[in-house]
Amino acid sequence: MTTISQPYQRIPILPQIIAALVSGVTLFFIAIIAWVLGYQLIYAGRIFPGVSVAGVNLSGLTPSDAAVKLNETLSYPITGKILFRDGDNAWVASPAELGMVFDPTSSAVAAYEVGRSGGLFGALSGQVRASGAGMAVPPVIVFDQRVAYQYLNQIASQIDQPVQEAGLSLEGTNVVAYPGQVGRELKIDATLIYLGAQLQTFSDGEVPLVVQEVQPQILDVSAQADVARQILSQPLTLVVPNMAEGNPGPFVFDVQVVAKMLGVQRVDGGVQVALNTNGLRDMLEPVKTRTDRLPANAKFIFNDETRQLDLMEPSQSGLVVDVDASVQAINEALLRGEHTVSLVVKEEQPQVASTATGAELGITELLWSETSYFYGSSAERIQNIQAAAARFHGVLVAPGETFSMGQTMGDVSLENGFAEALIIYGGRTIKGVGGGVCQVSTTLFRTVFNAGFPVVERYSHAYRVSYYEQTASGSVDPRLAGLDATVYFPLVDFKFKNDTPYWLLMETYVNPGARTLTWKFYSTKDGRSVTWDTTGPVNVVPAPPPSFEENPDLKKNEMKQVDWAANGADVTVTRTVWRDGAVLFQDEIRTHYEPWRAVCEYGPDSKDPEKLAKEKELCRNPSS
Repeated sequence: MTTISQPYQRIPILPQIIAALVSGVTLFFIAIIAWVLGYQLIYAGRIFPGVSVAGVNLSGLTPSDAAVKLNETLSYPITGKILFRDGDNAWVASPAELGMVFDPTSSAVAAYEVGRSGGLFGALSGQVRASGAGMAVPPVIVFDQRVAYQYLNQIASQIDQPVQEAGLSLEGTNVVAYPGQVGRELKIDATLIYLGAQLQTFSDGEVPLVVQEVQPQILDVSAQADVARQILSQPLTLVVPNMAEGNPGPFVFDVQVVAKMLGVQRVDGGVQVALNTNGLRDMLEPVKTRTDRLPANAKFIFNDETRQLDLMEPSQSGLVVDVDASVQAINEALLRGEHTVSLVVKEEQPQVASTATGAELGITELLWSETSYFYGSSAERIQNIQAAAARFHGVLVAPGETFSMGQTMGDVSLENGFAEALIIYGGRTIKGVGGGVCQVSTTLFRTVFNAGFPVVERYSHAYRVSYYEQTASGSVDPRLAGLDATVYFPLVDFKFKNDTPYWLLMETYVNPGARTLTWKFYSTKDGRSVTWDTTGPVNVVPAPPPSFEENPDLKKNEMKQVDWAANGADVTVTRTVWRDGAVLFQDEIRTHYEPWRAVCEYGPDSKDPEKLAKEKELCRNPSS
C-alpha cells in the first residue's frame, strides 16, 4: 500500500487580527469624533457644562442668559463686607463703596471662552476638565482705586499721627513732663494692593491696613522731670575757687533765670536734663567780665633811707574763666544735686611777686625826678591830677617793655574818682570828665625825656597851655614849649620803652597846696645822660580876634570867658642821649600849635560885648 503525503498549509490568522484591530481603532476614533462633534453641536453658542463664576453654575447657558443670571444672582458688590481694623477701631465698607463694579457680561463671555481657546487640544482639555472637576472662572470686575483711595484717606485721618519726642515744659518754675508719641502713617498704596486681591475673591473678608510706625528717640522723660525739679529747688550759686580777698562773687542766679535755660539733651544711651549751653554761655559772659583780670605785679615804694623796696600793694594772680569748661562743670554739678558750683578758672602768676627785692629787680637808686606846676588850677582839675597820678604810684615797668600810659590809667570816669574840668575837644575848650589828666601825662613825658628813655608815642596839645610852661616861681618859660603830652585813650596815648636790663619803678607825688606834681624813676643807672636844645616858639601866628557869644543863662551885662587865646607856633626840641661819653641815640620832638581864639559869653540885652570884655579884662589876646 502506497502512502502519499501532502504539503502543510498556513491559515492567514495575523492579518486578520491586524485588520480587525485597525477596524476597531478606526471605529473608536470615528465614535470619538462623532461624540466631540455632537458635543460641540449640542453646546454650540452655550457655555460648556461645569463652568461657574463666583459659585454660580452657568452650564448650558448662552452668554446673554449667563449674564442675566449672574446679574440676578450675584449681589456681592452691594451686600459684601470688607473689614479694616486698627487696634480697637474697625471700619466696614461694601465693595461698591470701595470702587468695585461687577461686569456680568464680561464674566459670562469669560465663562463661554472656557473650552474654546488654546487650540484643538487645549479647547478639548478645557471641556474635559470643566465637565469633570468643574472650572471656576474669576468674575470680571472694575476696581476704581480713586474711590478706594478717598475711603482709605478718611481712615488715614484717624490713624495718622506725627512722631513726637518726649519733653519738658515749664509753667513758671513748675516742671511739666509730656510723653513722646509714636509716629503712625497709613500706607494707602500698599493697602490698595491687599484690597484689590480681596475684592477679586468675591467674598467677605478683612483687609490688613499697612501702617508704618516711627518710634521717637525720646519716649519718656518722667525721670528727667524729677531731676529738673531738683535743679529748680533752689538758686544756682557760682563761686571763684580758692576765694581770696578781691575776688568777685559769689554770683547767685534765681530759679526763674535757671528755669529759662532748662531742657533735655541727647547723650549716649539716652537723654538727660541740662541747662542750655548757649544760654549758660550768655549767663557766664558778665561773670567772666567781672572775674577775668590780668595778673598784677606787686607795687613798691623805694625807701631812700634803707635803699630797699617797701611793699605797698601785694601782687595778684590773673584769672581767666574757662567758659566751656565751666558750662560742663555746672551741668555735672546740677545732675549731682549740687547748687553751689565752682567756676573753672585758670590762674596766671604775675612777673613780680610781693617777695621781690630791689636787688632782684635792679631797682637800687633814683634815676630822675621831675616836677611840674599847676598854679591857678580849679579844685576839679586838682582832683583829676591826684586821681590820675595815683594810678602810677608804685607801678613797675619790665626790662624791654613798651609802657602805655593809657592802658595803665584805665577808664577816666566819674565812677573812678575823676571830676569834670576844662578839656580841649572838637576845636574848643569845654568842660569834660578828666580835665587836668594831661598835667600827669606831660610830667611823665618830661621824666622819660630827661631820664633818657626812648619815646615811642607822643601827641602835643592843639594849642599852647600855660600850665605846662609854668616854673616854680609861677612864671612862664618858653623853653618848656613843645615838652607837653596829651592822652585821650584809646585814641591818643603816650608810650615809652624801658630799653635797659633793669626794672623801672615809678612814684608820683601830688602836693595840692604847693600845686606841684613830682614823678620819680627808680632803677639802676647805666651811665646815660641827656642834653637837649630847643628852637623855642617859631613861626608864631597871632591868635584870632576873640569871639563873643550870647548865653541865655547869663544875666544882662554878665560875661564869662570859656576859651583862652593862644598864639600859634612851631617848636622843635632836639635831645641827645649819651652813655659813658658816647651818643646812645638822638631824637627830635616836633610840635605844631594852632592859633587859638578866645571866647566870651554874655547875657541877653548886653550892650557892646567888646567894651564889656575890656572893662572886665576878659578875652585878651597874648602879645606876639
